Amino acid sequence: MPTGPCLWDLESHIGRTGTEKPVAGPGERMGQQVGGAGEAAGEGDTAIRKGMKGELEAQTLLVSSRHPPATLPSGLSFSRARPALPRRAAGASGKMAMALRYLWPLLLCSPCVLIQIPEEYEGHHVMEPPIITEQSPRRVVVFPTDDVSLKCEASGKPEVNFRWTRDGVLFKPREELGVTVNQAPHSGSFSITGNSSNFAQSFQGTYRCFASNKLGTAMSHEIQLMAEGTPKWPKETVKPVEVEEGESVILPCHPPPSAEPLRIYWMNSKILHIKQDERVTMGQNGNLYFANVLTSDNHSDYICHAHFPGTRTIIQKEPIDLRVKATNSMMDRKPRLLFPTNSSSHLVALQGQPLVLECIAEGFPTPTIKWLRPSGPMPADRVTYQNHNKTLQLLNVVEEDDGEYRCLAENSLGSDRHAYYVTVEAAPYWLHKPQSHLYGPGETARLDCQVQGRPQPEVTWRINGIPVEELGRDQKYRIHHGALVLSNLQPSDTMVTQCEARNRHGLLLANAYIYVVELPAKILTPDNETYMAVQGSTAYLLCKAFGAPVPSVQWLDRDGKTVLQDERFFPYANGTLGIRDLQANDTGHYFCQAANDQSNMTIVANLQVKDATRIMQGPRSAIEKRGSRVMFTCRASFDPSLQHSTTWRRDALDLQELGDSDKYFIEDERLVIHSLDYSDQGNYSCVASTKLDMVESRAELLVVGSPGPVPQLELSDRHLLKQSQVRLSWSPADDHNAPIEKYDIEFEDKEMAPEKWYSLGKVPGNQTSTTLKLSPYVHYTFRVTAINKYGPGEPSPASETVVTPEAAPEKNPVDVKGEGNETNNMVITWKPLRWMDWNAPQVQYRVQWRPQKMQGAWQEQIVSDPFLVVSNTSTFVPYEIKVQAVNSQGKGPEPQITIGYSGEDYPQASPLLEPVEALNSSTVLVRWQSVDPALVKGHLRGYNVTYWWEGSQRKHSKRHIHKGHVVVPANATSAILGGLRPYSSYRLEVQAFNGRGLGPASRVTFNTPEGVPGHPESLHLECQSDTSLLLHWQPPLSHNGVLTGYVLSYQPLNDGSKEQLSFDLPDPELRTHNLTNLSPRLRYRFQLQATTKEGPGEAIVREGGTMALSGMPDFGNISAMAGENYSVVSWVPKEGQCNFGFQIWFKALGDEKLVARLPPQYVSYNQSSYTQWDLQPDTDYEIQLLKEQVLLHQMAVKTNGTGRVRLPPTGFATEGWFIGFVSAIVVLLLVLLILCFIKRSKGGKYSVKDKEDTQVDSEARPMKDETFGEYSDNEEKAFGSSQPSLNGDIKPLGSDDSLADYGGSVDVQFNEDGSFIGQYSGKKEKEAAGGNDSSGATSPVNPAGTLE
Repeated sequence: MPTGPCLWDLESHIGRTGTEKPVAGPGERMGQQVGGAGEAAGEGDTAIRKGMKGELEAQTLLVSSRHPPATLPSGLSFSRARPALPRRAAGASGKMAMALRYLWPLLLCSPCVLIQIPEEYEGHHVMEPPIITEQSPRRVVVFPTDDVSLKCEASGKPEVNFRWTRDGVLFKPREELGVTVNQAPHSGSFSITGNSSNFAQSFQGTYRCFASNKLGTAMSHEIQLMAEGTPKWPKETVKPVEVEEGESVILPCHPPPSAEPLRIYWMNSKILHIKQDERVTMGQNGNLYFANVLTSDNHSDYICHAHFPGTRTIIQKEPIDLRVKATNSMMDRKPRLLFPTNSSSHLVALQGQPLVLECIAEGFPTPTIKWLRPSGPMPADRVTYQNHNKTLQLLNVVEEDDGEYRCLAENSLGSDRHAYYVTVEAAPYWLHKPQSHLYGPGETARLDCQVQGRPQPEVTWRINGIPVEELGRDQKYRIHHGALVLSNLQPSDTMVTQCEARNRHGLLLANAYIYVVELPAKILTPDNETYMAVQGSTAYLLCKAFGAPVPSVQWLDRDGKTVLQDERFFPYANGTLGIRDLQANDTGHYFCQAANDQSNMTIVANLQVKDATRIMQGPRSAIEKRGSRVMFTCRASFDPSLQHSTTWRRDALDLQELGDSDKYFIEDERLVIHSLDYSDQGNYSCVASTKLDMVESRAELLVVGSPGPVPQLELSDRHLLKQSQVRLSWSPADDHNAPIEKYDIEFEDKEMAPEKWYSLGKVPGNQTSTTLKLSPYVHYTFRVTAINKYGPGEPSPASETVVTPEAAPEKNPVDVKGEGNETNNMVITWKPLRWMDWNAPQVQYRVQWRPQKMQGAWQEQIVSDPFLVVSNTSTFVPYEIKVQAVNSQGKGPEPQITIGYSGEDYPQASPLLEPVEALNSSTVLVRWQSVDPALVKGHLRGYNVTYWWEGSQRKHSKRHIHKGHVVVPANATSAILGGLRPYSSYRLEVQAFNGRGLGPASRVTFNTPEGVPGHPESLHLECQSDTSLLLHWQPPLSHNGVLTGYVLSYQPLNDGSKEQLSFDLPDPELRTHNLTNLSPRLRYRFQLQATTKEGPGEAIVREGGTMALSGMPDFGNISAMAGENYSVVSWVPKEGQCNFGFQIWFKALGDEKLVARLPPQYVSYNQSSYTQWDLQPDTDYEIQLLKEQVLLHQMAVKTNGTGRVRLPPTGFATEGWFIGFVSAIVVLLLVLLILCFIKRSKGGKYSVKDKEDTQVDSEARPMKDETFGEYSDNEEKAFGSSQPSLNGDIKPLGSDDSLADYGGSVDVQFNEDGSFIGQYSGKKEKEAAGGNDSSGATSPVNPAGTLE
């Protein structure tokens, strides 16, 4: 039951755990507003409500202009404020002034918001005025056999009594026969049984129900009861309708009237619907209209059927016989309206209801109907045309639909028209509906009743169901601008008022009570509640108070002072205290005090402010490539006292719900998505939450990659195929978040090259069609591939196949050459046309030739293969050559002339050599004069320079043959030979060569000068004492002259001195040198160089120090193992320890007479191990390591075996020198046998090595040396890496292997000895060195196979 003003039922949706609840917005469970019992009446009431402006029912939170109103929590809204009068004066001054700016809305005496007395308000028996809760509709139509029931139910305390009136006269249902009254509590409904047509009609009338108790009377709206009997068609005689063909006719229906809408159907006797069209139409009145009749309309069974939904009955009219007289002279006539019959009419349309306008015309030919609105355009979203445009229906009429509507009937002879003038009116509808309220004594009540309608409704007031005009003038009420006002209310002024508005279209009624009560103040919110919220949010502390008069509510701190001095604190009219921008120091106790003139009450509210949840590092938007992985990171901070969780979402769905464990990996603060696909892109968010708050950080993931396939291809403009063109269109491909840069168009010919695709070109990415230039006679099947910066996508499905017509060739072969492979022929070759250039199923070649500079007739031959051999030619004669493509459609374009040559012969002259010039000890310059071109007998391809190393100039050097060669281009007359051995003798040959082979050679010998030697082969340091070192070395492998001695240099490394000591060692046979007076604590760098008369050569470098530097010899890892007659002593040399010599002595223990005495053996420290033989089995030995009679180490070992053996007398066969001598002889014999086998297997030949990797000079590159046999003289250094042999394509010279610097190319082959192989082809033939015999003729069957 509504109870009082200015109180909102504020039970927010705060969830509770024990006595704690997190703070949420007030008003989320606001009490439902209970309106008066008044219900809208009138047929247009529902639609009118849809069009009216919403009524504002929430009370405005009034605050001072200095303090703007706080944002209302969810569920609360502002409305227009109404003036209010204070019930009591507030405090006069001081700090309370600021507080009153917030508190005065709570002290207002005028009503604010409609509420109910809370169920929690216990201990007081409060009465309730009557409220109509259910009633029958305004209009009740009953039919025979229907049960009649009029409803009227109401609530109230004390119990409600009911009474009825009919047509304004008291009606007592209990005293009427056949009427049964509902005996249920709170019900005054009754029903009429035994209904029949006459019985129900006796109860027809306008009823009204009144519900009363001691607090007042509520009233229902008027209920009109209408009784309708069984429908019957009036008896009538239906005469046949006779009409001449082409004339119009109307078949009437005239169904019985009914309170409910009917449905009309025209059928024949076979229950088949009469077909309707532009010529035959049924109007809204049920008549059947014929614009003109045809002989086919001649029927005797036109029957009108009427369907009554209320009685669920269908009745039919007597059949109408339509007789059409045929005629041969049907006359055309202009349209004439059959409905409406006049030129204009006026209609009233109700706002919110549909409007139906109709025009039906006759004429011949059949007219058409058009609708016009002169005052403006038709509302296209609400207008429909039906019944072949004869009916205009306008839905949901609004006030702007006022005005003129015209229908125009037209045919070829003229037109007719009708004007509808529509006036829009409205049944009454509410602007402000009076509401029930609770009031305290002394307050003023104002009930507003504002309605609207067209015409303007008349408003009347009733009190307890009695019109105010019938009440005495001494009442305290007054009516002011349509509002009922009562001042200085007392409990005896409790009443139920009725506001009634009426016009000709309907009636509105609203019940609203004024209930004056006195109730003590009571706080309904539980005491000692604990509220939790996070910093920065807004907390709402509840204090739901109730009482009459309305209690004043204020919030105090622990010291009893108002909390409203802080602008962050703001009150609500329902007693709730809001605290915005919470801080940690807001934690504490707050006291709510409610009071009225009957009592006061106080509760405490506890507020705990927690740390807000924050995302310190959220996920970042990413653009990743398809197939890769992405990782999102989310780091959040929480209040440590709260349980928290972190979840990941994609497009607002938890990722766990997707159920794809292989795709997502979630651990701690990371989300990893593997194998990204385009379906993975979207918005990903990290949600960090506690029971008090939730924060979310979002990131967008875009997956990029190559485009998707082009979905569809379409070929058009096929008429262009005659011009070898066609237009190709396609649908754009999915760009996968990277703009498409271009489309690649390819084709396949399934006849000539199946499963092989060729590119026709590319078009820009914003283009989706192109006209393609095609080649003749190709079976084109197209596909299109989209390309973006990530590469090409999948190709589109293949298009249908189109075939272009045949045509003559448009191209001729290229790379036409004429070269002989014999001295008396010429092989003409060319690159054959690609099949797509044939322009026909087959292609041939027309070959023409004639000697150059002779204007004689061309010789020609048509061939299919891409070569032709011309025989019986002179040697090396130029020819003019033409090759032209031909097919069944004609010849190709006129070909260009190419110069070719017949076969070459070997060159007939050798180059004239000039003296060889030595550039240095390993490089010489060779010059020659070029060969007479007439003696070349072909194209001069270059010169072959071959040289042999025959030995060193040293007296005792052994002869070993080493060969190399270089090839220089034809325009060069010199070559630099590098990498030669100094101080050596060489033999040199130079030969000119052409495509046939090598010519005769020019020969010369030369010597290289002496050079500096190579580095000594080894250098070892051996410690002698703390101040001396013994140096051992081996001479260099490459003397490069006559050694004159050595240069030794050394310098200390760690004393800061850069001074280097150096001295000569003039003896070339010297192999050791002892250095003395060295510092015992310094490390030295030693350099040793061999010298010739040209100076010192490359140095060998070693570092080391004396015995004192490396410390005492370390044998910490020494061990010994023994066999039956031997023992092995091994040790690990210490890192940094210098090498030195010492003695190992095996000394037998026991009876020395039975054991031979073994002498000490000299051993090097770096040797790491030593094996002692000739030991006795099963004997103990003491092993001593000695240096200069100083014992370095001592250990013992015992040999294996079962006993000692007696020693035989000593002889020379057991001496070491004899055994070594025999072993040396055996090894020497074995080496000789191996050398003989190698020389025999080589047969005096040498293998051609691969080309040398290093560059010799800018003009020539020497061939690698080839050695016959091996030699062991280490005084001569072997040649470097081997030189390459010449194959079919001579590799160019220089750093990039190019002969471009010489202006020519080389294409030759040579035998192993450097002689020319023969043809410049892939075929290899061996010839004698330097031979000039003609090679065998190359087969002309396939010249392309023999020419590069």
